Amino acid sequence: MSRPNEKSKIIEHYNVVSPYYQSLWGEHLHHGYWIHGNESRETAQLQLVEHLARRANVRPGSEVLDIGCGFGASSLYLARNYGVNATGINISPIQVEMANRAARKANLDVKFLLMDAESMQFSQTFDLLWSVESISHYHDPQKFFASAVRFLKPGGIFALTDWFRKENLTPAEQKKFIEPIEKGMFVELRTMEDYADFLTAGGLRIVHRQVLTPNCAKTWDLGLEIIKEKSFWALAAQHGTDFVTYLKGFQAMRAGYGSGNFVYGLFVAKMPEAAESND
Repeated sequence: MSRPNEKSKIIEHYNVVSPYYQSLWGEHLHHGYWIHGNESRETAQLQLVEHLARRANVRPGSEVLDIGCGFGASSLYLARNYGVNATGINISPIQVEMANRAARKANLDVKFLLMDAESMQFSQTFDLLWSVESISHYHDPQKFFASAVRFLKPGGIFALTDWFRKENLTPAEQKKFIEPIEKGMFVELRTMEDYADFLTAGGLRIVHRQVLTPNCAKTWDLGLEIIKEKSFWALAAQHGTDFVTYLKGFQAMRAGYGSGNFVYGLFVAKMPEAAESND
């Protein structure tokens, strides 16, 4: 049975639409975080990165792995503003190419690699694993977390935001509010409690957990405006039913927020120091 987050569909989708995303959505391929409510989308997107970075206590010189890096904007922001050494990975060749181009243009020593997050291979470990709205695309998040912590140094931090479904949904709520999001956005939504279990099972201690839903909902008011652009619908005409379902997913996201059945959440978790793990 086909899954909404089939990797081949995700790669094809992002390879096709990424140039359009960048021109209409901006450098940051993720939600905004509104503090006052009147910020621009671009400011709100930067505020999301900054909010996660502060919660993660990002330090200069840290080795950072940006997992599911999009156009690379988070990595470039952290390198420029926090002085980290960043590496980003992505399964879309087009997005990797766009990210490396952006790094060259910014004259920043940040590298972006074509790599599946569910089969990562590195010869080094990192001070910070960073993931913004990527893990819900994965087929087996539990296995991903168990594997990812192998690349985290003692005392290192795993900082993430992602999309979730509310706890204890009825089958009717799941069908009405969550399934259209999953089909349209190529994701499978878990609960925040699921991620908490996956993180702790990997030996991490959760140091911060936060629901950001009220601060991020405006993203999809703006998203519904953006998809009125004729260029998106021209793409839909070229690329068929999957793309039309994706555009309908924008409406599903707004409905999920409005109903309270969709949750936008943040986690920061810490790997024990070497001495702690030996106790």
